[in-house]
Amino acid sequence: MTKPVPPPSLAEAADPRAALRAIGAAARAAARTLANASTEAKNHALTAAAAALRARSGEILAANARDLEAARAKGLAASFVDRLTLNPQRIEAMARGLEEVAALPDPVGRVLATFERPNGLKIERVATPLGVVGVIYESRPNVTADAGALCLKAGDAAVLRGGSDSFHSSAAIHACLVEGLKAAGLPEAAISRVPFASREAVGEMLEGLGGALDVIVPRGGKSLVERVQREARVPVFAHLEGIVHVYVDATADLAKAVKLLVNAKMRRTGICGAAETLLVERAGAERLLAPLVKALLDAGCAVRGDAATQAVDKRVTAASEQDWRTEYLDAIISAKVVENLDAAIAHIETYGSHHTDGIVSEDKAAAEKFLKEVDSAIVLHNASTQFADGGEFGFGAEIGIATGRMHARGPVGVEQLCTFKYRVRGDGQTRP
Repeated sequence: MTKPVPPPSLAEAADPRAALRAIGAAARAAARTLANASTEAKNHALTAAAAALRARSGEILAANARDLEAARAKGLAASFVDRLTLNPQRIEAMARGLEEVAALPDPVGRVLATFERPNGLKIERVATPLGVVGVIYESRPNVTADAGALCLKAGDAAVLRGGSDSFHSSAAIHACLVEGLKAAGLPEAAISRVPFASREAVGEMLEGLGGALDVIVPRGGKSLVERVQREARVPVFAHLEGIVHVYVDATADLAKAVKLLVNAKMRRTGICGAAETLLVERAGAERLLAPLVKALLDAGCAVRGDAATQAVDKRVTAASEQDWRTEYLDAIISAKVVENLDAAIAHIETYGSHHTDGIVSEDKAAAEKFLKEVDSAIVLHNASTQFADGGEFGFGAEIGIATGRMHARGPVGVEQLCTFKYRVRGDGQTRP
């Protein structure tokens, strides 16, 4: 087996700071063109890029094999390797994602509100692109396609910095996006890629690439997101953790609860919408807790529980205080019996991350109270938390999920990658 070629470091550039700022300046110039690009041109670029992904599938898989060989040589976790792995089905899913983004309505130019003042001024609030979006991500090479496509549709230029672990895969995918841009006559710098994998490149992006970046979106582990939120000199759309809860109340249908819980936890354990804590209402625990825990254990999920949960199955181990605050991203879940809905909401407020939380209940009033009072970006009733995904929301894809309260919250799709301006039309009015 050939030895994987390490990606270039920032130190290898003759003038790394200048190289990165040149990338930013080119993206800024491209953003001015994209802001006024036609819907037809943007869609042509996306569909041509999708065709390139399919045509170059073999090249992409070969590049991915190099990344996977290096990841396994480092002894990286199976969940990490799963996020890194591409196969024909995942490449096809990326291509379809680009086509789905192309099929979305163009968010640019939407009239969000209109009103007329007593003096006759006619005012419109109109959606406009954000400008240049920097995306910093780690092991998921598909983010290259998702982020590039969403930014393009929103009229934004993108500067993509993937991690060293997905370096070759991301480069191969990026080449397909550039092929699409060229086919549509749009500037290649509209979707730019930082060709350095060193952490110093992240620092340069956090400084804004000389004023080129308007917003940064981090996609990766807690340490990356913490660094971005701490050091960025431009606004950030991000979530730090996905400590996701499933609350099952006393009215829940058992079969439905088992199906939803196992899917929420085990469909893919390494994504941010995966359930990490199970809460069961005490009044229904005798009927619900044992079968829920058994279903998880039988599915290969380790359960760490409070005393009540440990009592229903000897395979359950004791949960510590830290478990309630842990995003496992693995086949592990914490479980607890709570007194009632208010106690469940209090637990989520204390330990949650304001990402995604769900209730399983046949009590409509209880469900509505949960949906209203749980302060998370996404709240669900009788649905798996794994639906916390922009594609599942009909956004075509997502550039990330934001848990902040400014501008964007939840899946960040094309609409959230726009801002707005006011257009004011008058007929000679002056202000007294």
